[in-house]
Amino acid sequence: MAPDPWLSMYDSTCYIAQEIAEKIQERNRCQRNGENSTKLNVTIRSLLQNLKEKIDQLKDLLLRSISTRQITQLEGDRRQNLVDDLLTRQRQLQASYKNDGTEPDVIRSSLMAGGMTRGVINPWLLEETEETSRLGFDELKQHQQRIIQEQDAGLDALASVLSRQKQMGQEIGNELEEQNEIIDDLTNLVANTDDKLRSQTRRVKMVDKKSTSCGRKVLVLYADLVLFSIVVIALENTKSLADLPRGAWVLNSLKGGEGWKIEGK
Repeated sequence: MAPDPWLSMYDSTCYIAQEIAEKIQERNRCQRNGENSTKLNVTIRSLLQNLKEKIDQLKDLLLRSISTRQITQLEGDRRQNLVDDLLTRQRQLQASYKNDGTEPDVIRSSLMAGGMTRGVINPWLLEETEETSRLGFDELKQHQQRIIQEQDAGLDALASVLSRQKQMGQEIGNELEEQNEIIDDLTNLVANTDDKLRSQTRRVKMVDKKSTSCGRKVLVLYADLVLFSIVVIALENTKSLADLPRGAWVLNSLKGGEGWKIEGK
């Protein structure tokens, strides 16, 4: 992961502020011991000028990042607080440089505040802890470097977690795309099945209609055959009666209600 240029510049600016605090502390010690501190004063003035330029660059970069929406509004506010803290720190160092009688504890406290976690409101104004109050400048510097290393390790772990979450998000997105394709296929299959079902239903209705019509035709044909058979039988009986001698048959009534009978003479 490439470091943010603004954060890199902020770290270098904090380092300059820390170096100024160390130089002021060293100058004050030389003055208390009666030693010449002219060279240190020149170095401190140069560092203060460099610090001012760095802070101006941070403000310009921050303004450009916010105007072009390279960072979020929340991140912009956080970085603005860091710039404000640097300005406060610059004024404190400037006052300490001009005041030769500045107490060492004030400088030490300001120096330790430079190694605190980013985002803390006014980190330069934090009180020095008991753990670091007995440490020399070299030890303080090493302690600060350990803190920075721990922060870097935490950021690396956070970056790893974010990378894993990004990978999981991509896998979930791919899975959703596959599921959407399956759903689309099922939708098309259901639509095709519905069309086939409608077609088969129409065919069944047509077959049923034809079957009903055919049954009626069969009944009519059967009735016609029965009627034709009756006519044929009737004609055969009539022919049989016509073959008897002319005037040789009469109707005779039978007793006992047995009906009528044809007799020939």
